[in-house]
Amino acid sequence: MSPACTRNIFLIGPMGSGKTAVGRQLARLLHLDFYDSDAEIEHRTGVDIPYIFEKEGEAGFRERECEVIDALTQLRGVVVATGGGAVLRPENRERLVQRGCVVYLHTSVEQQLERTRHSRHRPLLNTPDPEGTLRELMAHRLPLYRSIANITVETDGRQVRAVADEIIRKLKEMPS
Repeated sequence: MSPACTRNIFLIGPMGSGKTAVGRQLARLLHLDFYDSDAEIEHRTGVDIPYIFEKEGEAGFRERECEVIDALTQLRGVVVATGGGAVLRPENRERLVQRGCVVYLHTSVEQQLERTRHSRHRPLLNTPDPEGTLRELMAHRLPLYRSIANITVETDGRQVRAVADEIIRKLKEMPS
């Protein structure tokens, strides 16, 4: 594995791609600490993400997310699951690329719909047309995910352990 990848692994991808579940499993298998950037924001603020969106809007949330991404990417020996929109800010993309190995968990809009349909904690999906919203988000974010990913792994219809195992295999195949 390359030195950066033994230090930190950052999971990016859309909501419902499995970043948190895969991140936890990956951290266990590699004996690294696990962090979820959204959970860290909630921990630091004492309120949930929907509340932050309600009171501060998406712009306020993205500002908090940027601070947390900066802090988490400075740690060593971590797996970090980022929020789906973390790649929107250039400074986040730069920090992710410079401070570790970026793994893009690719998933289809159909799989996202299936995995998020019962969630009440996804403010961007509080809309009459969640599918349309997911397609719009994917169209905008896909080039950003691809532009910074060292590794891409497909998650549709796959078990968490299988995805984590594939990531580990691909990490080992990376040049030093």
